[in-house]
Amino acid sequence: MDIRGIRGKLTANRSLSDLTWLRVGGAADYLFQPADVEDLQHFLAELPAEVVVFPMGVGSNLIVRDGGLRAVVIRLGRGFNTIETEGDLVTAGAAALDAHVARKAADAGLDLTFLRTIPGSIGGAVRMNAGCYGSYIADHFVSAQIVTRHGELRQITGQELQFQYRQTELPEGAVLVSATLRADAAEPEALHARMEAQLKKRDETQPTKERSAGSTFRNPAGFSSTGRADDVQDLKAWKVIDDAGLRGARVGGAQMSEKHSNFMINTGGATAADLETLGEDVRKKVYANSGIELKWEIMRVGEPQPKEYD
Repeated sequence: MDIRGIRGKLTANRSLSDLTWLRVGGAADYLFQPADVEDLQHFLAELPAEVVVFPMGVGSNLIVRDGGLRAVVIRLGRGFNTIETEGDLVTAGAAALDAHVARKAADAGLDLTFLRTIPGSIGGAVRMNAGCYGSYIADHFVSAQIVTRHGELRQITGQELQFQYRQTELPEGAVLVSATLRADAAEPEALHARMEAQLKKRDETQPTKERSAGSTFRNPAGFSSTGRADDVQDLKAWKVIDDAGLRGARVGGAQMSEKHSNFMINTGGATAADLETLGEDVRKKVYANSGIELKWEIMRVGEPQPKEYD
């Protein structure tokens, strides 16, 4: 691929395993790391229309399959990680880490503390409508800037994104480059103290020192065991996994954590196939045990490793 005039880094046949928290996966056809917004606009405008584009954050919620990704992966870096506050607004580049945004907002007396323990960057947080402690990106979202597949820079509203539980409707091939959030005012000291408490609780209950991608499955909220409207239960994924006897379940190097059974970990040497097979086994056994169909929260992309024949 020859696209003239780019200032960022374009790498062919780039392995993605070291760019994901689970450390698995094959290579992308190309990886492009733009220098800034204008560089990204130029690249997408010049990129042939038939080439698939896959925006990738820090890989905190992602399994890339072992056969890799037939696409150009766009990964934003230093030119996209600024964080600015003005009044009750926080504007962050898509590559800014959620934890950094929470801390910078707290310094300015703005409450985005729910972001502190969410792994990943703001681009992914908006894309997945990330949430914690009863707050979601959608509750704070004002607007975002995207670069369309054709290289146009434009603003997008919450109405266009159509926020839902753990998903949005970002235009096909578009790359989110920044987002503006609105936050309530509070004392910086109180906000930082709250985040320290959140971190302590997280470390006590989640396998934070293991290779994981956060929650494996979405919580099955709104499930009714009888079908009656007055019997709707707000269930937790870890609970139905436990009830099916799957805490600690393994396939190869993949395991449902003993510490938190909705966290899938790479114990060392796991393949993407191990992780996905384990996840699908858990889904089947939970359904057989409780009639609840778990939905993946981890995004899975790419192609499986081709089978070898004698």
